[in-house]
Amino acid sequence: MNNSQSKIGNQKHLHRAADAVQVSEIVFLKLGGSLITDKTRVEQARPRTIRRLAREIKAALADRSDLRLVLGHGSGSFGHVAAKKHGTRDGIKDAAGWIGYAEVAASAARLNQIVTDIFIEEQVPVISLPPSASARCEDGRLIFLDTFGLKAALHHNLVPLVQGDVALDGVRGATIVSTEDVFVYLANELQSTRVLLAGEVSGVYENASMTGRVIDVITPRNVEQYSSALGGSHGTDVTGGMIGKVRQMLALVTQQPAIEVRIFSGARPHQVRRLLVDESASIGTVVRYE
Repeated sequence: MNNSQSKIGNQKHLHRAADAVQVSEIVFLKLGGSLITDKTRVEQARPRTIRRLAREIKAALADRSDLRLVLGHGSGSFGHVAAKKHGTRDGIKDAAGWIGYAEVAASAARLNQIVTDIFIEEQVPVISLPPSASARCEDGRLIFLDTFGLKAALHHNLVPLVQGDVALDGVRGATIVSTEDVFVYLANELQSTRVLLAGEVSGVYENASMTGRVIDVITPRNVEQYSSALGGSHGTDVTGGMIGKVRQMLALVTQQPAIEVRIFSGARPHQVRRLLVDESASIGTVVRYE
């Protein structure tokens, strides 16, 4: 067999491996920027929290050998602060904007490296796949993301790690894609029925002051009664805060009714592990079609 034939054979094997991941349950889990960073201080990570979460995820993967996990994290006080400074989400208008684009990318990458390093230290086999490497947007909407490497990683029992990141945009020049944007895109590529969004708060509260009762279930039918309660986020967030998160997830479950989203606190120990292992655990706010 010559080198060309060998290369083609290897590519076919990788494609088959990438497609084979659909047989297992695939869960999307986001570690929110408010959870893994202090969003009121510039580029301030929370390494102890990240390490605890890594240990919970490692335990959950040991508990459930059939579980395949796509892990994501927000940018918190790293990418969000830089993106707000340069207005990157709204697009690039001049040379200074492109310098800002590079600065936002570098800031997001710094947090991603912190997360990656801690998870590897805790023997969770994450492989970082930054969206900026292949993402294409059209007027702020993610229209393409190369998923070949992600699918292959899942097949080999690795944990693909994505993040909120910069992306090139055919209309705006460049923009920001959130982890939720990436998850929504991947939901059309992978057979997943669960999206877990772990933040600092216990779920979606009935009032904007984030006190009182946590809403149990939000659906397209009842969301309007809670519209006044869906406030923003604590600290800088250029991707829409809680109201943006809820409306984006409502759009996802409307498009794919089999998917259930859960918004909950990852700040409380053991909740991430519990939800990964037990999908029926009554924690946080569920967003579903009906």
